[in-house]
Amino acid sequence: MSIFILGIGYTGGVFASRMRAAGHAVGGTARDPARVAALRQDGIAALAFDVAGEIALPTSVFEDMEGLLVSIPPGREGDPLPGRLAPLIAAAARLRWIGYLSTVGVYGDHGGAWIDETTLARPLSARSRARLTAEATWLALGEWASKPVIVFRLPGIYGPQRNALVSLRQGAAHRIVKPGQVFNRVHVEDIASGLALSLAKDCTSAIYNLTDDEPSPPEDVVTYAATLLGVEPPAAIAFAAADLSPMAASFYGESKRVSNHLMRRALGFAPTYPSYREGLQALLRQGEGRA
Repeated sequence: MSIFILGIGYTGGVFASRMRAAGHAVGGTARDPARVAALRQDGIAALAFDVAGEIALPTSVFEDMEGLLVSIPPGREGDPLPGRLAPLIAAAARLRWIGYLSTVGVYGDHGGAWIDETTLARPLSARSRARLTAEATWLALGEWASKPVIVFRLPGIYGPQRNALVSLRQGAAHRIVKPGQVFNRVHVEDIASGLALSLAKDCTSAIYNLTDDEPSPPEDVVTYAATLLGVEPPAAIAFAAADLSPMAASFYGESKRVSNHLMRRALGFAPTYPSYREGLQALLRQGEGRA
């Protein structure tokens, strides 16, 4: 199978590596020439690409494409990609799956209640509103081009080099406490697993919450990571007293428990890391956070 990834960043890179290991042909885009070169060394047919339109994709990219993963977020002016790529996508005869990476932020705040894909999306931040608009645009493009578009709503992503173990060792971890606050998370390898399942099974458009099983208070993650490392956790800081950037503070304005039951039922998804505990244990075994 030939798979192309628009925006091979952290998550896209892990998915690309998994697909390559499974024997699929993988290509994609990156902005940084050094990143393009590194991806090519790893056997990924990477191309430089500019969302603003200064660098275009060659039409040959779409000739053999069977799966397209979109991992480029919308900008301040929205997402120009559906409009730019619509003719190429419609003409891609072999394309049978389009995945779009979105965010559970589109649901907004639900006061810690459980929600699923049937819950009304009511985003609070400008970023999440742009994501919801982009979701609708990609789904509309899929309907127009007769291509299935699968939207994956993701929570906070962690994995190698991006986790509480590393933050603790770097002195960058904070244990901020806001009563009633809970977040979902997802290990980057579980994202890759979920995408692979959808690629193999989905043939109609859908929206999925791709998350772990256990939404938890953020301070619990830091405390558990400290326990694994055998160090004292940072002192607890009340949210009201925390010196957070506007973006960081916005995450604490939303509390919800996001269900992944639809992905489980529809695709047989079962996260390898159902909670932060299994994920951090595995990362520690891989050497993350070692002194």
